[in-house]
Amino acid sequence: MLLVVLDTNVIVSALIKDSGNPSKIFDLVINNQIRLAYDNRIIGEYEEVLSRQELHISQSKASAVIRYIELTGHYVDAESVSADGFPDQNDMPFVEVFITSKSLALVTGNFRHFIPLIDKGLLVMTPAEFVSKYFPNQ
Repeated sequence: MLLVVLDTNVIVSALIKDSGNPSKIFDLVINNQIRLAYDNRIIGEYEEVLSRQELHISQSKASAVIRYIELTGHYVDAESVSADGFPDQNDMPFVEVFITSKSLALVTGNFRHFIPLIDKGLLVMTPAEFVSKYFPNQ
């Protein structure tokens, strides 16, 4: 099973729209084809963002998704990583979990936020790239 880190925007997109690559990725999570690496900071961000009224995601759906990630995902005690070069310090939990867990990829819609990882040869992918490369028949 592939271990990946999903940026919050991928989770949000999957829950708002039933089609598209973020939704396909979330289906892969539900079908135990990929496993999500996370820590408490990532879960906290998922909770905060998914509870925003303007997204129109029901609280029961958001809670069920987060509970599922906690039950089936891979909890990581993330090690601190230098934030030099990262434009958004709020992305550091995702960076640290990605590096510490040795996940295959960090999947995000905000590709440019993670350029320092790409510069180090680490795999940062858009949802479309991830699905195309690893699950082309989805």
